Amino acid sequence: MENTSRYVVNALGKGGETYYTLCKDKQELQNWIHNNREKLVMDELIIKDKKQSLFSKWFGLKKLY
Repeated sequence: MENTSRYVVNALGKGGETYYTLCKDKQELQNWIHNNREKLVMDELIIKDKKQSLFSKWFGLKKLY
């Protein structure tokens, strides 16, 4: 079975929790962030795009939302 997720989310919660989730598109990613915004430390939110181009990786385009 193929993994069809595009975005990998690593986040730190306000109570010290660690969140790890996979999202298949940008809409699902934005929905997850919106639903969990109160629980998350937004400065510690890391989103990795598996299909990001090499050029974008070099120049550090991190913010997707």
